Amino acid sequence: MAQLRWQKSSYSEGGADTCVEIAAPTTSRPHLRESATPETVIATTPAALRAFLGGVKGGTLGRAPGRTG
Repeated sequence: MAQLRWQKSSYSEGGADTCVEIAAPTTSRPHLRESATPETVIATTPAALRAFLGGVKGGTLGRAPGRTG
């Protein structure tokens, strides 16, 4: 795997290893990892990442489609 440049969320806790990091190379798929276990890396598609982030922002993760509350 080519060297990836990882970026932490602005919501992460300073120097703590308690966040998800992303690397988005221009010639490849976005990669995600948990900062506490940086050796475990997943690759995804831009569309799947957008859907995931939309669910996080909207608070809809873990709910059946079409359900609210």
